[in-house]
Amino acid sequence: MIQVYTQRLQGQAWLEKYRGKKPIFVTILGFTATGLIPGISAAGATPEDRRYTAIADGEFLVNGVDIPSAHPLPPLTAGASPAIISRALVAALDLPVYLFNAGLPQPPTVPCIDLGGMPAQCLSTGKALPVATVHYLFAQGLIWGAKLAGEVSAGYLILGECVVGGTTTALAVLEGLGYGAAGKVNSSHLSCNHEQKWAVVQAGLKAAGNLINDPFELVAAVGDPMQIVTAGMALAASRSCGVLLAGGTQMLAVYALMTAIAQKFTLTWQPAGVVVGTTRWVVKDPTGDTVGLAEMVGTVPLLATQLSLADSDYPQLRAYEQGYVKEGVGAGGCAIAAHLYQGWQQRELLQTIENLVGQIFSIQSEL
Repeated sequence: MIQVYTQRLQGQAWLEKYRGKKPIFVTILGFTATGLIPGISAAGATPEDRRYTAIADGEFLVNGVDIPSAHPLPPLTAGASPAIISRALVAALDLPVYLFNAGLPQPPTVPCIDLGGMPAQCLSTGKALPVATVHYLFAQGLIWGAKLAGEVSAGYLILGECVVGGTTTALAVLEGLGYGAAGKVNSSHLSCNHEQKWAVVQAGLKAAGNLINDPFELVAAVGDPMQIVTAGMALAASRSCGVLLAGGTQMLAVYALMTAIAQKFTLTWQPAGVVVGTTRWVVKDPTGDTVGLAEMVGTVPLLATQLSLADSDYPQLRAYEQGYVKEGVGAGGCAIAAHLYQGWQQRELLQTIENLVGQIFSIQSEL
């Protein structure tokens, strides 16, 4: 149920070390005005929907169907929110869940740790965030990474995210760090909008000019608040526990950012304790090159759950097999954890996810 695509020996060793261990699930929510560009993302049918996608996903992750959310899951072009997959699995596995607000337009209505960040401006401005905010959020990430590592004991942290437009800020950060990532990133679209992303990134890096001298200034110029928080958390946590960066393009950018920060400022961490875990739909996306991107970024194992929704009774879930949505809110990482922790196979995973979708439709039919 889990395949290792890069750094196979290191990846297999990580899986064996944490087999049977109970993880803590962490989701870092953030916002970038990049996500409001028409057509840039499919994580919300309209720009106005996308303004609240991360808030809605966070609320659903905590509440599920038990409590009506202030912000319903936004309509998508096709498919269903990956928050449904994550919620179904963390609830069934009874995983501890921590929600962090790295920088949202407004706070969620569920218990959430506010890190004192702010939403990012569109990366095309070259002035996404104040550099002081980036430094502050990194420090908060270090503090919480160490704290959560202490709570998970011999287990590991799953670090998930929700940032609409985040694959575009990921491309910008990767390019700014010197990786030729154009044409390799993924998106929530059926076919990745590489030309649009690249135009936005070029505009942002040009606007930033020669102002970028270190990784913090790069995030301040063209990044988003989730990236720097997650980098800090993962660096600190890796010193004493395992870290599963749950996502595709965005988490590979976070890993590249971690590496750059550690090298620039001589920070100690344990790279062998960190893996990137995503879905089969991301890895197999013919319009991106996640495996090539992972190989380019460095010595990080890229893992993917082999979960299939092809036999689902619900067309909203079968849409994942057609290439829609693909990943988000740590969905791939949660499926990996279900297999590692409880030995779940395809049948248990699909049944658990479908049970929640069935509850959603049952409630909607009663309204």
